[in-house]
Amino acid sequence: MSQPAAERVFMVGIKGTGMTALAEVLCRRGVAVSGSDVPERFYTDDILSELSVSVIEDFSAEWLPEQVDRVIHSAAYRVEAHPQLQRARERGIPIATYPEALGALSADCYSVGVAGVHGKTTTSAMIGVLVQALGLPGSVIVGSAVAGFGGRSTLAQGERFLVAETCEYQRHFLAFHPDAVVLTSVEPDHLDYYRDLADVESAFCDYLKRLPNGGTVIYCADDSGAGEVVRRVAADRPDLQLCPYGESAAGRYRLHDCRESPGLLAFQVGERSLRLRVPGRHNALNAAAAIAAADLLAERFPAQSSTTGPKTTAAASAAAGLAEALSAFAGTRRRAEIVGEAGGVLFMDDYAHHPTAIRTTLSGIRAFYPDRRLICDFMSHTYSRTAALLDDFASAFGDADIVVLHRIYASAREQFDGEISGGDLAAAMRRKHGDVRYYDDPDESVAPLTQMLQPGDLFLTMGAGDNWRLGRKLLAVLEESAR
Repeated sequence: MSQPAAERVFMVGIKGTGMTALAEVLCRRGVAVSGSDVPERFYTDDILSELSVSVIEDFSAEWLPEQVDRVIHSAAYRVEAHPQLQRARERGIPIATYPEALGALSADCYSVGVAGVHGKTTTSAMIGVLVQALGLPGSVIVGSAVAGFGGRSTLAQGERFLVAETCEYQRHFLAFHPDAVVLTSVEPDHLDYYRDLADVESAFCDYLKRLPNGGTVIYCADDSGAGEVVRRVAADRPDLQLCPYGESAAGRYRLHDCRESPGLLAFQVGERSLRLRVPGRHNALNAAAAIAAADLLAERFPAQSSTTGPKTTAAASAAAGLAEALSAFAGTRRRAEIVGEAGGVLFMDDYAHHPTAIRTTLSGIRAFYPDRRLICDFMSHTYSRTAALLDDFASAFGDADIVVLHRIYASAREQFDGEISGGDLAAAMRRKHGDVRYYDDPDESVAPLTQMLQPGDLFLTMGAGDNWRLGRKLLAVLEESAR
């Protein structure tokens, strides 16, 4: 008897990190995947090539395949404004956004949604490396490339459960069907969409209310926003299982004895002694959340083991495996990522783009590299965020010796109205910081920064803009000089 034909899915914007991760999951499930995107090359091109996924670098309507059963598109595109999506609608082909497609996957198995204004990418990645170490039968989708996953954003060890990073922007996470939620932080952000903190909190409350009866909430007890959301939801949902973590938490996941030193972060989670080789006390919190999630999954989906000895031996072995996996954790792309070193200058890149994340990231890097002059090159992302949080941005860079700023990186979802500019941010920051340089275009800064950099410096590009390219250009210049 002939096998049924595989479902054919076309993905618009397939080179995006989440879209490529979803493509990998679909390919593993026997779906025939193809897609389209811009000609610009991304790290995901290599992954798609390894998956033998055909990518059309053209969004013209005529490139939508004749034989396609479903279209999935990046949430960055709107059906009414995209030629291929318009053509798909005209042909009556079912269309779903990335969050909707991820939500459909989550409905098919036990699912853990990792959410929060900060920390969700690293926490998801840490959960993934722990799932990997324990050999648990599930899959993990992260919003960035993970070194421990071979540079990919997915871990696939089975289909019994799904762990996925879920995004609060435009309430996208409400398409997800969680059985458990890891909640890292709640505070004002995406203020081009949300009115204020109360509106942000309402979205997270709605997300937790999607949990089934007896669902689990793993939340950061040190974060006031997360605590407030959990308090409000728990008042209406006494059935939920609450699992706090952090220095303020009681029980198994209390974080304590956190010690930062050059190149090492040592801490305790309950009775477990742990180490990380990525900077920042906030990563100790992320690790505590990851351990709580891994414990939950291990209890529900124990790995097949040949161990015949006592349970205490198996538990000790698992605990040692988790500690070893965290010690080996090398981070994710654009999260304190080491880009390279030349001429005695260490180049790093980080995605932090909210004042809280900037402050904690810089503090961690300063503790990790105390003897280096820290030069932070920052490009603010979105006019609305910059205007709403201007004072917070201005005071967030205290751990940097020198701050370099550029124009605001505009989002496709908003237009410049003259209210705020990169120069305004520089002026506000100069009232708080001793050394602030401004170059409207990052390329304008290549020559002066090349002259300024000295052996022993740490040059950090930071933000959700495109200034990450600047760090790589400067690295190339110093490498060429060294030759």
